Amino acid sequence: MNFQKVCTLDEFWEGEMIEVEIDNHVIVLVWPEGEEPRAFQGICPHQDIPLVEGKFDGRVLMCRAHQWTFDARTGRGINPGDCRLAEYAVKLDGDDVLVAVDGVQPLFAHS
Repeated sequence: MNFQKVCTLDEFWEGEMIEVEIDNHVIVLVWPEGEEPRAFQGICPHQDIPLVEGKFDGRVLMCRAHQWTFDARTGRGINPGDCRLAEYAVKLDGDDVLVAVDGVQPLFAHS
């Protein structure tokens, strides 16, 4: 896997989300409370809304447009439950946060 640095731990804290882009992949990086950072597709699978414009409470990521919600630990849909976010591999190297986009394609759900 080809991991690329997206930020450092000084720029990204537990309980936060940020948007990064690698090779035309828009990614939302979230750090769920008590977990390791996770990286998911940064566009809501419902209607192409940037997820970083939504809300993140440390556990649940919510799209601003229609309040679709996702588990920030797994990317699984909470509401509705029959969707999910594509997940990218994340690796920490010292204080650097690295993400790999190899073989990952964003998922799109019903509308």
